[in-house]
Amino acid sequence: MSTEALEQAIASTRGVLSKVKKEQLGDATPCASWKVRELVNHIVGGQYFFAAGVEGTPPAGAGDDYADGDFVAAFDEGAKKCVAAFQGEGAMERMLTLPFGQMPGAAFLGLAATDTFTHGWDLAKATGQSTDLAPALAAQLLAGAKQAIQPAFRGDEPKPFGAEKPAPAGASKADELAAFLGRTV
Repeated sequence: MSTEALEQAIASTRGVLSKVKKEQLGDATPCASWKVRELVNHIVGGQYFFAAGVEGTPPAGAGDDYADGDFVAAFDEGAKKCVAAFQGEGAMERMLTLPFGQMPGAAFLGLAATDTFTHGWDLAKATGQSTDLAPALAAQLLAGAKQAIQPAFRGDEPKPFGAEKPAPAGASKADELAAFLGRTV
């Protein structure tokens, strides 16, 4: 299995992240409990988390405030580690033990790509950027999410996804994915 979707999600989100201004760090996001600062930290830290999940090690930089520094450079470093971990020998076939349970590496790859891409959408929305991100990738991730996300995963916190919301007519594929994952588009 290829890391192509993850690499595309990383590229899309990096494009959004590189346009975030320091003065936007206190702005609200579509993620109710996070400001832009927390979202940036989640996006950057997520790359290290995914790498550590594949490698079976504690994530590097847990609790770091990446938003205080060069968060694009930190994202680039984490993304490089993340992709390398998924490209490692047997990573896709191995059962991974994660904080929320066990899953095959290939499924975790799908989760990593979807999480990275969707939080890039959240950041674009929060910072006034276009949310029409990587249409072909968004369609691919939406199809995968529709297969993988069961009703039991939806609801209030601590459930990972809110109820599906409607996307407006003519919405981009990225907007449709965000709505499917519980965002107001």
